[in-house]
Order: sequence, then C-alpha cells, then structure tokens
Amino acid sequence: MAKSRILITGSSGMLGVDLSKELRKTYDLFGADILKANRSNIRDQKYFNCDIADRKQIAAVMGKIRPDMVVHTAAWTDVDGCEFDRNRAYRINTIGAKNVALACKSSGAKLIYISTDYVFDGKKKKPYTESDETNPLSVYADSKLKGEAAVRKALREYFILRTGWLYGKYGKNFVDTIAAKAKIDGTLKVVDDQVGSPTYTVDLAKAMRALINSTVQYSGFRAEDYGIYHVSNAGSVSWYQYAKAIVKILGIRTKILPISSKELDRPARRPAMSAMDSSKFENITGYRMRGWKNALLEYLG
Repeated sequence: MAKSRILITGSSGMLGVDLSKELRKTYDLFGADILKANRSNIRDQKYFNCDIADRKQIAAVMGKIRPDMVVHTAAWTDVDGCEFDRNRAYRINTIGAKNVALACKSSGAKLIYISTDYVFDGKKKKPYTESDETNPLSVYADSKLKGEAAVRKALREYFILRTGWLYGKYGKNFVDTIAAKAKIDGTLKVVDDQVGSPTYTVDLAKAMRALINSTVQYSGFRAEDYGIYHVSNAGSVSWYQYAKAIVKILGIRTKILPISSKELDRPARRPAMSAMDSSKFENITGYRMRGWKNALLEYLG
C-alpha cells in the first residue's frame, strides 16, 4: 500500500524541521520553502523551492505532488517586524495562507494551518478555548487571523492549530536568547506582565503526528471533527518566570529582574494573557501535551 503524501510548507523552519523528522518514516514527505533546504536537517524528503505568496508557484508545486495533506507552517513570525512592514506581513501570512488553501481546494488535499495565540487580546483571566472571541492587538496577529479566515472560506476539511511561544533546535527562540545573554550579562530585565504557554516544537510535532494519523490513516473521521484547535505544552508562565526557570536549569547565576511591557516599549502590542486550553485537541486525538517545565528540562538537557 502506497504511503500517504504530505507536503510541509516552511519545511526549513523551526517547526517544519521537527515535523519532518517526526513524519518521515511513516509518510511520503515533501517540503516547500522560500529558503534553501538544509539537507542535513531534512532527510527522506523531496524539496521544492517555493514562495507561498506567489499563487502560481504554490499551485504548480501542489500540482506536481498531489498531496493527501498539506501542513502549512510557513509564516513571517517577527511580531515587531510586522508592525514596520504591514504589506509583507499580510502578503506572507494572509495571502500566502489563502494561496495554499486554494491550492488544497483544487487538488483535494486536507490542510493543517498553524496559527497563533496572539489572535486574542489577553483580557481573559484563564486559558483561552476555541470558542472565545478573537481580538488581535498587532499586525502580525491580525495577518494570521485573516489567514485563518481565508482557510475557513476555501475549505471544509481543514484544521487550524493555534499555538504559541514556540522554541526548538532549528530556529531563533526565547530560550536560546536568554541562555546566551545570561552567560554574558550579570543582570537581565524581562517582562512579567505577559503570560502564555511555552511550547517545544518537538512536542508540537508529535501532537500533529497524532492528528495526521487520525485523519489520513484511519477511517471514521467525522466532518464535524475538522475546525479550530488549541495545542500547546500544558501550564502557563510569564516571560520573567520563564527566564528564571531557564537560568536555574542551566545553573547560571545571572539575576533576572521583572519589568513591565510599558517599560520595554516594543513596537507591537502583545496580549497580557495568551495561555490556551488544549483539552479539545486532546479529546479528538488522544494525545496529551506534557507540562512546559518538563519539555524545557528536556530541551536544555
């Protein structure tokens, strides 16, 4: 029996590489990215250089592959950068998502679209569920939410997975940044009024494999099971407490001081609370995300 064919957009990115590693033994795997592929990271994968913002390019790639499922991880995730270049943000995060969704519609492929916890405004006092009202505060968040809308408009068989505070081996992230700075500076200032759920890309990739297995390999998946899901490592923490946990695990004596978002004065507004409830995802897949502390311990060795 032939393996199901899966295309990962953004396959050279932090999540894309870990997902490729997770899926490569089970599926006929294809990658697409505007970046040059790092072949040492991505094995057993056919690769296409592709700009998702170019409708003809992604349509041509999809026409060659004819995948059973597309996992759309490609995005511009520089939250502050998006504030300064709105056109690029919407071109990649909104138009790109629309192009991928329309290509899926034409080829009959199912789609998993990776979205963000930042679609919420942070006014809620407990973890967000899928039914909570969205209200993005930044260009980045709005461009991703409009990408969600494009997916929902184009397709019936889709999953929108909202996640956040990602870190992993194959991309720039908060954990590595704090670890590097802590080795140099005796004191670091980190915001203490933004709370979320740090998510290890290896764990997210395993969760996505459980979803893909349920959808592609097994019959009995219902039409009503498609839709929006939240998935992140369990628990929540502020950036300040998160930084303290990182230096403690590493045994570095750098002092971490709390500051407010107003003091930091970054270009893009962030939600004060963006932790998410993953119970809906756990119920549909049977896969339970571990706590963020255990994931961090593993990542830092």
